[in-house]
Amino acid sequence: MAQKVLDAQPFSRLVRARITRFGEGAATLEIGIREELQQQNGFLHGGVLAYAADNSITFAAGTTLGPAVLTSGFSIQYVRPATGAKLVARAVVAHTGRRQAVVRCELSTVGDDGTETLCAVAQGAVLAT
Repeated sequence: MAQKVLDAQPFSRLVRARITRFGEGAATLEIGIREELQQQNGFLHGGVLAYAADNSITFAAGTTLGPAVLTSGFSIQYVRPATGAKLVARAVVAHTGRRQAVVRCELSTVGDDGTETLCAVAQGAVLAT
């Protein structure tokens, strides 16, 4: 169901995002790193990292607030340039109220050898609509 919702978003199809975990206050989004998603220095573009943080945060919140949710805001701190074979955004709900959830997200790249490297952290608030 979550992947179907993600596939309904044209931008998510463009970046070829996949939901690999969804439920119990958490969501994981994965994107294969390819040349079209990189910036001029060969690193994954920061906008792709921000997209992954936003969507994984919103999906995680949806597990506690229900399916009708919208991000009300988030912040992201880039720790290091993102390189590797795959981006993984893991979001976990820190708190849920009646109409709002606060969610933390860690974004890591995975190399061809399976080594994960933290590249950004994010936190956001999501509202039930």
